[in-house]
Amino acid sequence: MLKKIFILLLLVYFGNLSAQELPANFISSGRSLSKTSDSTPASNTVERILINGATIWLGTGNGLSKSTDNGNNWTNYYNTQEFGEEGISAIGYSNGAIWAATWHSINDGGQIDGEGSGLHYSLDEGNTWTSIAQPIDNSADTVIAYGANQIKIVPKKDAKGNFIYAMAFTKNTIWIAAKVGGLRKSTDMGRTWVRIVLPPDNLDSITPSNQYTFVINPLINLSQQPFSILAENDTTIYVGTAGGINKSIDGGVSWVKFTYANQQKPITGNQAFVLEKNEFDNSIWAATFKTVNQDEYWGVSVSKDGGQNWENYLSGEKVRDFGFKYFGNSGAYIGADVFAASENGLFRTSNNGITWIAAPPIIDDATKTPLNTTRFLSVEVEKKNDGSSNIWIGSNGNGLVRLNEMLGFWNGGWKIFLASKKLVSISETYAFPNPFSPDVENVKIKYSTSSTANVTIRIFDFGMNLVKTLIQNASRGISDEQIAYWDGRDESGKIVPNGVYFYRIDIGSETPLFGKIMVLM
Repeated sequence: MLKKIFILLLLVYFGNLSAQELPANFISSGRSLSKTSDSTPASNTVERILINGATIWLGTGNGLSKSTDNGNNWTNYYNTQEFGEEGISAIGYSNGAIWAATWHSINDGGQIDGEGSGLHYSLDEGNTWTSIAQPIDNSADTVIAYGANQIKIVPKKDAKGNFIYAMAFTKNTIWIAAKVGGLRKSTDMGRTWVRIVLPPDNLDSITPSNQYTFVINPLINLSQQPFSILAENDTTIYVGTAGGINKSIDGGVSWVKFTYANQQKPITGNQAFVLEKNEFDNSIWAATFKTVNQDEYWGVSVSKDGGQNWENYLSGEKVRDFGFKYFGNSGAYIGADVFAASENGLFRTSNNGITWIAAPPIIDDATKTPLNTTRFLSVEVEKKNDGSSNIWIGSNGNGLVRLNEMLGFWNGGWKIFLASKKLVSISETYAFPNPFSPDVENVKIKYSTSSTANVTIRIFDFGMNLVKTLIQNASRGISDEQIAYWDGRDESGKIVPNGVYFYRIDIGSETPLFGKIMVLM
């Protein structure tokens, strides 16, 4: 009887609490929370990081975010007039302009796809924005003059599946890569766009002096589906596609293609998801994915001779981004550490890929909160005036990480930025996202501590039977941003059934805190 009364009291308590869960200045969007300006970015999924001087720009699932003070404060553009509720698929900076491409997911007959919604650029560090519609074709766009050839095009007349993965810049030109929208460039700040001819799957090179009969159709030709761009200079451009890496040395007119099968020392797989340049030794770094051929595999492909030969590393890893920590002065670097953010961890090499060291468990120095994920989407390195480096790391759903490193390897101060609503008082706690699905993500339990204390957190089922002890007598410092994670599994490692679960937080000798979580697969 006492157990039933206790449960009823909990239900009444949390029913009242949930009615006040979202303060007015927060906007609910999917599985995350956002407001215009805050101490954290607007989303916990950080897919793009761009560093320009002292400004950090993030492309996230909840729009664009920036910080000009080392991450202490963030300006979030989510739910503004220009950006609405769109996510950011690509960001770039050139000649005083910050660019951001927006997109959203759609359900196309049961298949989840993406839809581009345009580009936005700012000439005043994000104070005002100019918006550009998603580049598409019209019905008349059926041929492109290529030398003496009239190359046929299957026009892409809508934005479905047509969102921008990457952008690059040459003199007075912006280049964009969209999987089914193809490779395009603009020389008038996005007012008009020119479709660029890439080789079809059956040709390893094209030049306008030859005769051709192929058709531009990214839905059929994998090597016409671009995912990444690297502009080495105004004439040398690399474009990573689903069918290999295309290189041009004449500003995007003629192309030669590198695939897993057409070289003695080839790339690991034909889909080049990321292309970046190591400024220390001018090597080209590619995150190369397996596509349709059995001999391909996921990994990292590196070329020091302009793509003629490739060395392959991190076999089996799906790398999503590279970062470079340079030693010495710009233009005269004496070395570089390379970081690879992958879906299975964050890796680092100081000898050009020969050996890799995984990041240690990431724990916030102030709160002692662990990051609790090995799925990383982005990484960039910021060199500070004091000689240290900030290594910025974007995770998939678990927030942004900053490591301030002076000397050594993975040594320094760790800070985790996790988007969540503020706790009203020391006696409040809540879990997010809630409901949550264990096969997709972890639920995060937020609470605060007013003094250093030992903390124990337990999960109970609806009958108040112990399901899982998350932490027991774990020392936690003073913080209003304490986070614990639950993966939806019991003590035996099995995912729990759908339903309502309760958690209890014991903080030293203080009155225990209680909360509820709904598991919904």
